[in-house]
Amino acid sequence: MNSFIAVFKRELKNYFTTPVAYVFLVIFLFFSGYLTFKQGFYETRQADLSKFFMNLPLLFVFMVPSTAMRLWAEERKVGSIELLLTLPITIRQAVWGKFLAAWVFLTIALALTFPMVITVNILGDPDMGVIVSGYIGSWLMAGAFLAIGSFFSAVSKNQVISFVLSVVACGILVYAGMPTTLNYLASFLPMGLVQAIEGFSLKIHFESMQRGILTFSDFSYFVILIAGWVTACTVVLDERKAN
Repeated sequence: MNSFIAVFKRELKNYFTTPVAYVFLVIFLFFSGYLTFKQGFYETRQADLSKFFMNLPLLFVFMVPSTAMRLWAEERKVGSIELLLTLPITIRQAVWGKFLAAWVFLTIALALTFPMVITVNILGDPDMGVIVSGYIGSWLMAGAFLAIGSFFSAVSKNQVISFVLSVVACGILVYAGMPTTLNYLASFLPMGLVQAIEGFSLKIHFESMQRGILTFSDFSYFVILIAGWVTACTVVLDERKAN
């Protein structure tokens, strides 16, 4: 446990010892606000954050992999991964320590969007249950994308390649649930397979939470997604250590 905490603290501290973290936070907050107001936040005359949450999947597709790409690719590039793997710490502890530190950083980024919540409360009387549910879904989505990015960061020591592969994988999970994508697939695939693809899409589960509906199936989807990709990352690094 002490080894896990040490890795967690080291990784989280590293985010704020360089300007990269602050640049990320500024870019994320700017685009999350810009896209919200561009989509007609005031024009809808509704005191809710539906416009804000609607843009997060697309924003996270690019922003979260940019955070994840350095987790292991940088360690491999500078050669510090060999030193890390020789320390009295298990691969699983190292992977989860770095992953949770990055997830906390993304949680801070989400928390800094609180002015949006204040704004809708000033403008009207929003359903705070729906807003909380939307933030929970956003937090879980960030964790899922981060787990995917962590895996590809472990696969490649080139951060750019890791970023591109993560964006593609995250993009597939989002766009698989788009109506245009489903209509196209329905033109040549059996309806049962199309429905299975729709159920696999992250967008469908996130939109359910965005509407204020918290179900066990949606939670299970994100938990399995996160645990699966983090475990895959652990396996990759474990094999690398054995070789």
